[in-house]
Amino acid sequence: MFKKIIVFEGVDGSGKTYHLNLASKYLKKKKISFIKIREPGGTKNSEYLRKLILSDKSKMEKKTDLLLYLAARCETFNKVIIPNRKKIILIDRFIDSTYAYQHYGFGLSMNLIKKINNFILGGVKPNFTFLHILPEKKLKKKISGKKNKYDKFKKNFYLKVQKGFIKLSKNNKKKYLLINSNNKKKVNQLIIRDKIDKLVKIK
Repeated sequence: MFKKIIVFEGVDGSGKTYHLNLASKYLKKKKISFIKIREPGGTKNSEYLRKLILSDKSKMEKKTDLLLYLAARCETFNKVIIPNRKKIILIDRFIDSTYAYQHYGFGLSMNLIKKINNFILGGVKPNFTFLHILPEKKLKKKISGKKNKYDKFKKNFYLKVQKGFIKLSKNNKKKYLLINSNNKKKVNQLIIRDKIDKLVKIK
């Protein structure tokens, strides 16, 4: 049994990592036991796979990318998530990112992704997801820092990915909170903090 798995999702530039970091600082301040990880990443092997997938020089097939993403998830799930199941687990990207990018973005089989995810995770799913949504006109414009392979596709690709995220959220609205990335950061910080208080039962 897992205590709580809370995921921050969205296209790059939507503010998901920024708000995950704020949430982790908040939990630390409240002395709540938690871990913070990113996907792909979290272990030495997963971080190696991350560099391999996201490298500008990478020209691997999209099916290869999918399998490497899922291999990295398998490493992180077994070596980091399961051993910390009694803590709050904050994740920067998780299952929905695979569906949004690999299925809705690249057109790979949703059924295949679901089967491999179930094989890796054994049915474990996030308890809650903060889904950060960018206005269409700002897609691709807010990406900061060094760009990787997945930051350089055409705008229409990110539009398909974001629509995929939104479609996934509609399947179980009670487990998602859509965050409007057009809001001021402080506004979204307070919205997320209020929800975390309820999820973690912080008084």
